[in-house]
Amino acid sequence: MTGSVRQDEFPSPEQRMPEWDGDHVHDMASGDVDTDGELLGIDPAELGEDDLIREMHSLHRTRLDTLRHATDSALAHHLRRTAELETEYLARHPGREVDPSRLRDA
Repeated sequence: MTGSVRQDEFPSPEQRMPEWDGDHVHDMASGDVDTDGELLGIDPAELGEDDLIREMHSLHRTRLDTLRHATDSALAHHLRRTAELETEYLARHPGREVDPSRLRDA
């Protein structure tokens, strides 16, 4: 993830979330429970391929509403869970197929 270049009064969501630290999420000492005792979800490594994809679809489908209207803690959870699931996906598919139509000229 790249850092925000904004220097004004509107920090990025990552800058606003105390649990977020730039390119990665902090490991929570209590495993799959956050500091408020809220369940954070099944460890992505334990999900089957179909379940992992379904979870990522769900997060991406709700992304804009969460960003615009959710509480800071809900947004922090969303960011954290998205990072966990996408990191697991990339670990499983390091040689993922890149669509040539998505490439830009250098």
